[in-house]
Amino acid sequence: MSEPVSIAPDGTLDVPDQPAIACIQGDGIGPDIWPGARMVLDAAVRAVFKDKKKINWVLVPAGQSSYRQTGEWLPRQTLDTIKSLKVAIKGPLTTPVGDGIRSLNVQLRRHLDLYACIRPVRYYTPVPSPMKHPEKVDMVVFRENTEDVYAGIEWASDSRESRQLMGLLKTHLGCDLPGSSALGIKPMSPEKTRRLVKKACEYAFEKKRKTITLMHKGNIMKFTEGGFCKWGYEAALEYFGDRIITEKDLYATHEGIVPPGHVVIRDRIADMVFADVLLRPEQYDILACPNLNGDYISDALAAQVGGLGIAPGANIGNDCAVFEATHGTAPDIAGKDAANPCSMILSGAMMLDHLGWQKAGDAVRQAVSRALAGGRMTSDLAGQIPGVEAVSCSAFSNIIMENLEKSF
Repeated sequence: MSEPVSIAPDGTLDVPDQPAIACIQGDGIGPDIWPGARMVLDAAVRAVFKDKKKINWVLVPAGQSSYRQTGEWLPRQTLDTIKSLKVAIKGPLTTPVGDGIRSLNVQLRRHLDLYACIRPVRYYTPVPSPMKHPEKVDMVVFRENTEDVYAGIEWASDSRESRQLMGLLKTHLGCDLPGSSALGIKPMSPEKTRRLVKKACEYAFEKKRKTITLMHKGNIMKFTEGGFCKWGYEAALEYFGDRIITEKDLYATHEGIVPPGHVVIRDRIADMVFADVLLRPEQYDILACPNLNGDYISDALAAQVGGLGIAPGANIGNDCAVFEATHGTAPDIAGKDAANPCSMILSGAMMLDHLGWQKAGDAVRQAVSRALAGGRMTSDLAGQIPGVEAVSCSAFSNIIMENLEKSF
């Protein structure tokens, strides 16, 4: 019998044997990649748990198809359903550039308070990469999801609002700006930074990771990005002071040797991180970032291991979680059964982990790894590797499922 996931008094998930999970197919290639992803996820659960567990998918509307049917891009009912069911998975949603609706992804994150965007990045052989040693990339990005410039507090050039704010800035704060400036506000708060870094620390201990790096531009934006760095250290030491050690203390009192059971927390300037992850990726483990930095670095890291087509992602809050394909809608290939389904499938594996069904999540990841090594891939990857056969999205999903079933 289908039941929603619930949250126990201690904050942990109470997952029934047949949870109802919300699903947004998405726009563009979303309907191409979702059927294969669903097939693989259902097969993994069936293979690991036999008839004891099953996901009951609840399709909810959002995006272009929702707008055509209901006149709403993101219906209130969709948000209420996700809140009620606690867990959802989604394909890519259209985001206009410039004029138009606000990003639906941003709206979902803000309305549901999905404050932690979690993106693990690792390499799968023999996926093409611009790196000499892409296998050294094994990082997890924790991106704050609700603040920074993504708060959407901005006004157009020469608008009434921008002129009013310009007057305040010039008259009361001594800011000398061109009168034609478009203006935006970059809010960053201690409480929202602290909860993100707390979650990154919890993940580090659970997954036995070694370091957490606070990525910021506090040398220039001293009170926003600099605040993120300061508040991040404070949160880590307050919540986990018996198991967290700063890089400074590591060398001052421990001669650079990490005490057993401890995780090192440190900080790096954002531009330095971009250089280091190219030159010394093995030195980075978990990255905790403000919203914009996290957006940039997660896509850059994905490019180092083969692109967004194989990059999973999750948006997690205290009350619910939405797992998503991290790439765009790719309208040029929509409906052609040509897209790479791996991002959606691997995001589903993260969802299985979140439900506490990690054996099924591991089975999905192993099947994807074997499928990518098997000499047949979707054209985005196959075109870059001599001798590899290009196959359709649905065909590659079947290859992944075949590899999964071989393990059981």
